Parts: sequence; structure tokens; C-alpha cells
Amino acid sequence: MTVRAVQVIAEADVVAYHSARHGRSIARSIAAEHLRPDHIEEPLVYPVTTETTDHPGGYRGAMEEFYAEAAARLAVHLDAGRTVAVLAEGDPLFYGSYMHMHKRLADRYPTEVVPGVTSVSAAAARLGTPLVEGEEVLTVLPGTLPEEELTARLAAADSAVVMKLGRTFPAVRRAVERAGRLGDARYVERATMSGERTGALADIDPESVPYFAVAVLPSRVDAKPSPAPNAAPTGEVVVVGTGPAGPLWLTPETRGALADAQDLVGYTTYLDRVPVRPGQERHGSDNKVESERAEFALDLARRGRRVAVVSGGDPGVFAMATAVLEVASADPYREIPVRVLPGVTAANAAAARVGAPLGHDYAVLSLSDRLKPWEVIAERLHAAARADLVLALYNPGSRSRTWQVGKARELLLEHRAPDTPVVVARDVGGAGERVRIVRLADLDPAQVDMRTILLVGSSQTVRVVRGTGEEIVWTPRRYPEPVAEPEPSDAEPEPEPES
Repeated sequence: MTVRAVQVIAEADVVAYHSARHGRSIARSIAAEHLRPDHIEEPLVYPVTTETTDHPGGYRGAMEEFYAEAAARLAVHLDAGRTVAVLAEGDPLFYGSYMHMHKRLADRYPTEVVPGVTSVSAAAARLGTPLVEGEEVLTVLPGTLPEEELTARLAAADSAVVMKLGRTFPAVRRAVERAGRLGDARYVERATMSGERTGALADIDPESVPYFAVAVLPSRVDAKPSPAPNAAPTGEVVVVGTGPAGPLWLTPETRGALADAQDLVGYTTYLDRVPVRPGQERHGSDNKVESERAEFALDLARRGRRVAVVSGGDPGVFAMATAVLEVASADPYREIPVRVLPGVTAANAAAARVGAPLGHDYAVLSLSDRLKPWEVIAERLHAAARADLVLALYNPGSRSRTWQVGKARELLLEHRAPDTPVVVARDVGGAGERVRIVRLADLDPAQVDMRTILLVGSSQTVRVVRGTGEEIVWTPRRYPEPVAEPEPSDAEPEPEPES
């Protein structure tokens, strides 16, 4: 308890506290030595905790009615001129029951909220482990969240505390394990109180966990986690995609992998999108040494390091996943664990900016002839165009490749109308984003570079200016039915009249 909390209790006429039906109150037990015989005590007994209720409004309705009645009881004392101290374990406005009194009374009576020590801070102190360091971000989650939501948030977290365990513990433990954090997760029960217990989360019996317990995923800085059950004894390589631009495009799973890595390997431009973390080694290289980069990452993993190979967009779409897997399929790297995590690819990002041009069947091609001959590219363009597929064209041009876009436009015009909409999207999500919609006949190769992706519509793709002035492109999901040929007749044809 803080000094100010003790003073407030001493000055109060009435001491109120919440409790379950058994009448015991953790908040009262903490403050017991400061209570006087002349204090008026107001136990605010919950009508329901974990059991069911027959209230017509269900659990929420029962609790709302209880809070309204409890506030009314306190208002009687306040109207009589008495000072009321409401006891709250932890901090009153941090998942505390007091906040429901505050919302109902603070606008009517002079109110002071005395901050308290939260279970988050108490748990960290008892563990003797830093929660966050440097620019790390602490995430606090209620264990009552759906398991999938918990998993996603834990995977993305630098460090985290999950509260409200008890019956939620099995789902919380599964979420921690699925997020890849069970090895360093800790457990704290009744921190700073009698009956306190701490330990590794993986070792805790679910049947023994009370509501007043927390799971702690501590700071990753300088952490030396013990391996989770069944974890590989060696290092591993995780190939991650950063999406088309910065942090807004990262998935929670990718955020977690990047935070957990000891080494980051990648093209320098993509590495610059990843926040710098203390203790991580960054290994940047040129864009044209993919095999060497993959071998370097696998060598690090062979030495027991956790390595993230950073790629732009989705690592499996014209990116680093293939290079890593190709090297990892040969000796001496066959035993090194390799995972590929998906990212937002440029085609999807560009399509979202203008509507839904990829709403029907589409083909994805690279116009770069650095790794395959142009004849193969031209053949595939012809085939996709004849099939009336929307086209997503990656790597359309660069300083050293200037003619491919013009040649592709000529080829496509053999199969598509001149006014076919083309989305020209450059640096989507970045500071230099520019997205335009042009006619296929007007596609200017000079406006296209390696940071541009082209989306070429099919014969069904629609370009519309809406009432707001916004121009959108979309491809219908329903393809028109073919026109039926007339049935041949068995009747003899009538003779033509003589002229």
C-alpha cells in the first residue's frame, strides 16, 4: 500500500470493498491493520462470480444491476456528508471493480483516485526480471480473450502479461505455446501476498491456478530462454515477409519472429524496415546475392542461432523463400529447421488501393528476364491473355531493363481492348506511394520501375468513377454465361425463291 492510501483510510468514515458471496475480500485483508473499530464497513458482495445466473439480462445484466445498487448505497453515505474510501487491490482503474463506482459517482461528488501497485509490477519484482527495456512495448492482456486472439497478440508482443487466469489457464498456456513463447514464459500467483508462488509457466498444473495469477513473458533483451518442450536443439531459419512497406503491413506472427531472432539477414532496403533491437545482429547485403545470403543464414542457424531472413512482400512470391529452401535442400543444411511466414504481397496491396481488380481468376508473372528468357515470359503472357485472366506483373522494369513493359503492352493489345484498365502502383504503403489507373493503350514504360507493380484487367474488369469522385476498378466474380448456339433443325430447308 502507498502512504497516501493509508492516509485516505485514516481520514475515511466509511470503508467499502468488494467481495464474493463467501464474504472474504482480498482488498480488505490487505488494509485490515489500518481499519478502526469506528469505521463503517460496506461490503459490496457480488451477486455472481463464476457461477450461472437466472437474471433476465444474464451475467452482464446482473452485474450492471449490482453496480448501480452498490453506487446508490455509497451515495447515501456521501449525501450524509461522510467520506468513503473504496478499497481496490492493485490499481483502482486497472481492471479494477472500483471503476464501475467511479463512472457512476465521480461526476457528482469530489473524488480522488489513489494509484496502487499493479499485479504486473508486483509480478515482475517477484521474478526479478525486466519487463521491458529500451524501446520494447509491454502488452497486457486479459486471459478471457478468445484463444486465437491471444495467440496473435502474444506472437506480436515484445513482452506481455496475461491476467485473469484461473479457468482460462489451459487456453492461455496453449496460446503462449502456439506463439512460440512457452520456453521463456513465467508464472506468478498472488504476488507479494501469503500463498505467493512463482515458476515456469510450462510446469504449472492447470488445476492449481487461481484467478489472481498472471503469466509473464519478460523482456527479450539479454534473455536466455530455456527451450520449450519438444523444441529443436539447433537454431533455425525463419523467412519472413515485411509486406510492401513498413510496420503497418506486418502480421503478428512476423512481428514475433522478428523480435525473437538473434540475427536478421536480408537485402539492406528490407532490413531498414525492421526496428533496431538491442542484442540483435543485422547482416545486410546487396539485392543480387540471394543464394549467398541464404547460405549465410543457414550457416548461422547451424551454429545454434535463431535467424530471420527478411524479405519484402510475401517471401514466397518472387522473393527469398525459394532461395533459402533451395540451399536448405542440399548438404550440409538438410537438418536445419526452416519456416516460411507469409506476408502481404504487392499485388494484394495495390489491388486494395483501387478496389478489387483481382476479384476473379488472375495470373502472377514476373517481367524480369534475369532468371528466365524473355521467350518464356512472352509465351506465358500470350497464354494468360488468351485465357482472359487478370494479370499481376511483378518486376516490370529497372534502370537496366527498359523495353520489357513496352513489349508486354504490345503483346497484350493483341488480346485485350485498348481501354482495358491497368493499375500502375508504385511504392504502395511507402512515402512515395503513387497509384494511377490508365488505359492499356496509354501505358507509358517511362513511368514504370522496379518499385512498381502493374495490374492488367481482363475483358470483364470494370473502371468506374463513383459519386464521390473516387475512381475504382473491380473484376466481377460472376463470369458471363456463353451464348448458346441454336439447335440444328431436322426439317428440310425451304427452297429459296427464284429471283
